[in-house]
Amino acid sequence: MERFFGLAERGTSIRTEVLAGATTFLTMVYIVVVNPGIMAAAGIDHGAAFVATCLAAAIGSVLMGLLANLPIALAPGMGLNAYFAFAVVLGMGISWQVALGAVFLSGLLFLAVSLLRIREWLIGGIPLSLKLGIAAGIGFFLGLIGLKSMGLVVAHPATLVGLGKVTEPATLLGVFGFLLIAVLTARRVPGAIVLGILVTAALGLPFGLTKFEGVVSLPPSLAPTFLQLDIAGALALGVGAVVFTFFLVDLLDNTGTLIATTHRAGLMRPDGSVPRLGRALIADSGGAVIGAALGTSTTVSYIESAAGIQAGGRTGLTALVVAALFLAMLFLAPLATAIPGFATAPALLFVACLMAQALRDVAWEEPTEYVPAVITTLAMPLTFSIATGIGLGFITFAVLKTASGRAGEVSGAVWLLAALCAVKFALG
Repeated sequence: MERFFGLAERGTSIRTEVLAGATTFLTMVYIVVVNPGIMAAAGIDHGAAFVATCLAAAIGSVLMGLLANLPIALAPGMGLNAYFAFAVVLGMGISWQVALGAVFLSGLLFLAVSLLRIREWLIGGIPLSLKLGIAAGIGFFLGLIGLKSMGLVVAHPATLVGLGKVTEPATLLGVFGFLLIAVLTARRVPGAIVLGILVTAALGLPFGLTKFEGVVSLPPSLAPTFLQLDIAGALALGVGAVVFTFFLVDLLDNTGTLIATTHRAGLMRPDGSVPRLGRALIADSGGAVIGAALGTSTTVSYIESAAGIQAGGRTGLTALVVAALFLAMLFLAPLATAIPGFATAPALLFVACLMAQALRDVAWEEPTEYVPAVITTLAMPLTFSIATGIGLGFITFAVLKTASGRAGEVSGAVWLLAALCAVKFALG
């Protein structure tokens, strides 16, 4: 295990990797509750969607751990699942079987461009300033999700957002959990994040906010969704726009996640390149294909992996631990769903504080570098979309460089991505 994962080389240990995997799992386990509900809205059997979600997360994480040796977990992506259910199935009137066929086709497209190293070329062509802006922007995006889940930030009809009811027990517990994680980290206590999550969840028991309803249950049947995708139907309908949207959003989201997490883990090279990127992209693409076959929307790399990285995860062993826990989740659904959102939200907010450090290395003396970085950082949380933030950043970078007479500094990858994003924005 030491030789395969290079634990000593990356300054970690089996104990640390297991703890990191548990931390990542706790911050993303909400997906086993949320995703089946969204899939059910599209007409997919809820129980089968639950099993498909767990299996897709486990298989995708195993691929990432073994192929790329990166501490990044995979699962069906938030945003893409909503697009699948509400825009494609309910909005366009396409059956969920055909929609799964479109996800499968987009997964094959991901895999093809990954094997041909096109995706690696695209990511490698992104300038360092944009990569730093992406890392910080995803941190702010996580921070907004954390604040919202804690109840500190709520919707407001006049100002878009406002302060929530800070006297609510769940909000107070969330604030306590965040401060606990911060204090434990400042005191160099190992496993600060996972300890904060567990303590906060336990404190919710007396208030009835954490509901413990048992430990073990048998998993539902996967039969209603397994291999039920309609590839021929997707091809016959000519759902090119749907496949393109799945492809582009997955490309941008995963680009952002890989950049942000490897930067946070200290694995990004000084020139901004990501080690073992090609294998990471193949793992991600393979996960998308397998997820569609199982019966769920596109599987993606999860930015919540940053929580496990902060807990010390540096190798693919972290991802394998996450995979094992998702497999266990098939039988431990009551236990996993007992961890409430206000207990995991403090971890996301704390990770946001850490990821904001990426802005420190932006070239602040050069407007054509820092303006696109800041636009990217701000747009992600304010549009509630990683892909939109990255797209606006690419377009801003290309326009500023060109208008400044420095078009030669814009790589072909940035031009291509900026053009694709512009088309997507124009088409809505």
